[in-house]
Amino acid sequence: MKLFYSLILLIINTAANTSIGAQTPMMVKATPMLMQQIKIIAIGSGQVHDSLRLPARVELDQQRVARIGATVTGRIIETRAVLGQEVHKGGQLATLNSTELGLAQSAYLKTRSQLALRQLTVNRAKRLFASDIIPAAELEERESLLSEADIDLRTATDQLRVFGMSDADLARLAKERKIHSLLPITTSIQGTIVERTVTVGQVVQPADALFTVADLSHVWVVAELPEQQADWARKGDEAWVTIPALPDQEQRGPLVYVADMVDPNTRTVTVRMALPNPQRIFKPQMLATLVIHKPGRQELVLPDAAVVRVDDHDHVFVQTTADEFTLKPVKLGNRDGNIRRVLGGLQSGEKVVVEGGFHLNNERQRKELE
Repeated sequence: MKLFYSLILLIINTAANTSIGAQTPMMVKATPMLMQQIKIIAIGSGQVHDSLRLPARVELDQQRVARIGATVTGRIIETRAVLGQEVHKGGQLATLNSTELGLAQSAYLKTRSQLALRQLTVNRAKRLFASDIIPAAELEERESLLSEADIDLRTATDQLRVFGMSDADLARLAKERKIHSLLPITTSIQGTIVERTVTVGQVVQPADALFTVADLSHVWVVAELPEQQADWARKGDEAWVTIPALPDQEQRGPLVYVADMVDPNTRTVTVRMALPNPQRIFKPQMLATLVIHKPGRQELVLPDAAVVRVDDHDHVFVQTTADEFTLKPVKLGNRDGNIRRVLGGLQSGEKVVVEGGFHLNNERQRKELE
């Protein structure tokens, strides 16, 4: 019986020692010298801002871009604009020689002459009808021909306007009655020439874009939001932009656009931020990072300096007695500045080590090896 009780006590002591041995590696007793290197705080609530980082790029503001082309088929005989040149609204970029324009001007002059002649015929017919020399049917026929000539003139005038001739040009053509087959190609906005696809001697069509003019004083920063996070961003959310090529030029502003549709090819949603660029330092096609921030809210937070990485997991040292600390695993959210949101493992008011955790962990590992 005595031997039996001895075996029972041996088993109990062995189990206790095993339990202590399992817990001991997570605990450490700090020496007085080590305590001088440790800073302890009681964790509590703080304002947390959720954020999402997205790869982005700088693009032209498409509301400030004009693609300039010819309004009529012809051959380029002169160019006055080069890449990077600043141009003003209405400035001439090139000169076009167009036989089609000459034919349209010839048709315009002919219809004007025909209209004037038929107007004289109608005036004469009215006098003859008043003298009862011609019947009313003949007068009506001549008035009908006058109406047709007026329609033809309106059609010829509209065609010349489509080809780029102004009212002043039409008045000069009607007065001088000289055909001008040369047509200036002008810009419709003020900006910088960012693309040119034409050379002297080239035959161009109205569908061809010859120059691209952009106002670079404003640009866009565009990013693609994954479909799984499509409900995360809203128009008006605060965003930050950083550009690796310009590390000192962080910009902030609201999102001005969040697409209503998912791109079927990339399964992403386009988001956009407008960026003032008065100094032209932000170049289109620069790579950037767009960080979208949500309004802050009160949550249990922990200084990022308190986190100790052990076996690829987050831990913190919690003070249990005046000089004893326990390494506890914690679940944390994304970093917001220098704080982390506590998702699990800690309670408000617990005292954690925010400085000196590295030394405590070294001491713990040394004890474990011993």
